[in-house]
Amino acid sequence: MKRKPLLASVTIGLAFVLAFAMGYTHTHAQGQFPGYKSTIQTYNMSESTANIILAFYRQDGSLEKTLTDIIERDRSKIYFTLPVNEGFSGSVVISSDQPVAALSNMMNSALSAGGTYVGRSEGSSTVYLPLLMANGAGGFNSWFALQNPNPSSTNVTVNYSDGITTSITLAAYASHNFYQKQEPHTSNLFAAEVTSDEPVVVVAFLEDAASMAAYNGFASGAVSPAMPLVNANNNGINTEIQIQNTGESDTSVTVSYQPSAAGSACTETQTIAANQTVTFARDAFQSGSNSTCAGGERFIGSGYVTANSGSQPLVAVVTQRSGSSPLTQLAAYGSFDPDDATQAVRLPAINDRNAGFFTSINVMNVGSSETAVSCSFTDTTYTVSGTLQPNQTLTDLQANKIQDSYVGSATCTASAEGAKIVAVVNQLKTGSTDDQFQVYEGINQ
Repeated sequence: MKRKPLLASVTIGLAFVLAFAMGYTHTHAQGQFPGYKSTIQTYNMSESTANIILAFYRQDGSLEKTLTDIIERDRSKIYFTLPVNEGFSGSVVISSDQPVAALSNMMNSALSAGGTYVGRSEGSSTVYLPLLMANGAGGFNSWFALQNPNPSSTNVTVNYSDGITTSITLAAYASHNFYQKQEPHTSNLFAAEVTSDEPVVVVAFLEDAASMAAYNGFASGAVSPAMPLVNANNNGINTEIQIQNTGESDTSVTVSYQPSAAGSACTETQTIAANQTVTFARDAFQSGSNSTCAGGERFIGSGYVTANSGSQPLVAVVTQRSGSSPLTQLAAYGSFDPDDATQAVRLPAINDRNAGFFTSINVMNVGSSETAVSCSFTDTTYTVSGTLQPNQTLTDLQANKIQDSYVGSATCTASAEGAKIVAVVNQLKTGSTDDQFQVYEGINQ
């Protein structure tokens, strides 16, 4: 699914948009979930000043507040304090006269865990969620927020892969949260398909008492999705790839793993039934089950589907986990459709020693030919470059490389005409014992 620049009438499917800095909180009525707090970061990707309007809507669709602002070219603005009342729960629509991107960071009330996701420039009448949980391993549960960004109401149906179905009607600009722990699921891990009369935006959250991650729902699948970052046995960091077959036939899927910083190339093959989801990577690098990977080997690289016997549409969520149960670090990102990749990708949030936070970038060549890739960073002469073969990844850690307290953005460009690249960015806090680990997808343009 393409991560587009956010144009006029941009939507971010926030479950809770809360004034983070002032300590505003919201607790779900059933009392099973902690208070949540959100920040929003907007990034102007144009060469002109962007005039933006943020419209905050309550869950019933009524307007809470609007905020008008400007963002200088190639600059970001972070909203720690939002113009909403204490206890606000809802969504936001961002309008702009220039191409902008937006990230949202959702934190729990203790600020000890959070997840980051990218705003969407449009909704979809069908949305897929490859990874959901109810009373899962390690105490994990999921919930997802569904936003109707349209001026008319819409009927929504959620079909879960374990046979559960639920339906609601959402008013114009309204939003609704679905908590899987409160639903009568027969499985601990499952997927979902959301259908709606009008295009909607969906974001899902995974969490236990100490960890949290977020990912966007998918509007469509790809025959050969790509995953720019896969870790195994990497100083306690391991990856799981949850692949959902959104088609109508079973298919045998092979994921090829290509090292960028450590490990050996290998493959893993499993069958995914129609409308079901299967976990890859977790066992491949441990026991070698269904794979040619060496069990216990340290691996840092990428993954991509090289065989799909039924040519079925696939979507995938990649989770990165570190620490023992309860997990101390968790992050998630969505797979990419190579057909949607472009010659340039923008990375709105880059850090080096920023209150202990630093980032790492992972840029993947998803085209069919070799290409040189160069990444430049705002307000610094620091650059990153390399030559990538097809399905190879350029990995760079910014910690202690740019400058102390650095906050900026980056643009990565492939030199070959018609080349296609995608990227993900990890953000981590040095020495943190809380879940201060987030990841987001780069913006193709």
